[in-house]
Amino acid sequence: MPRKTVWTDGQDAQIRRLRTEGASWEIVALALGLARLAVIERAREMGAERPPVNAVAFLDESGREPLPAGHADSWCAINRGTSLENVPFQTPGTIR
Repeated sequence: MPRKTVWTDGQDAQIRRLRTEGASWEIVALALGLARLAVIERAREMGAERPPVNAVAFLDESGREPLPAGHADSWCAINRGTSLENVPFQTPGTIR
């Protein structure tokens, strides 16, 4: 039997934001790491199942530069909910 998904405010906000930006259900599900149908059902519960009329046609991040190791955005996202949450990235010393 599948586990019940406990939705957070952050996930709800991400669903709304991605749908407003015109992202498909596949992209939203991939971003959240959840099943497409679970995301669609949650959006229906929130009233965010359809993108606004003025939404862009697609989410294009092809021109975005990759973030360097330890960048605050990626470091915080990777460590959220772990013992390293709110611990700043430390550059490792020289390996001998």
